[in-house]
Amino acid sequence: MPLVEYNDNVNMPLTAVERAQIIEAYGESAEKLVFSIPHRLKSIKNILRNRVEVKLIVNKNEKKAWPKLSEVSGVEKSKSFDRNNFNPLMYGFNFNTRFGATYQIDNTNYYIIIKSQYQ
Repeated sequence: MPLVEYNDNVNMPLTAVERAQIIEAYGESAEKLVFSIPHRLKSIKNILRNRVEVKLIVNKNEKKAWPKLSEVSGVEKSKSFDRNNFNPLMYGFNFNTRFGATYQIDNTNYYIIIKSQYQ
């Protein structure tokens, strides 16, 4: 199995938004499960900073029958998608696969692209 390589940006401190996203996803367990475990925190920073992209795809040739965001289990799903407040940690994405994944945001031309941790 190849090693996961991190971009240098994961060594930078958490932003206020990232800290809020982690607290939103992990609640009272955030300190115990994320903030106090350096490797876990680095992995989550890598997800938030480098591995999740929300992309508008309007070219029909680029569109495929990807699963819908509503098909992913999540702690909380709002009825309308807000790109600026999207927290990927709130969904049951499998971030630990060798391959990436793409999900269509229901009834939109927006897609969530999860990049492999090995690329």
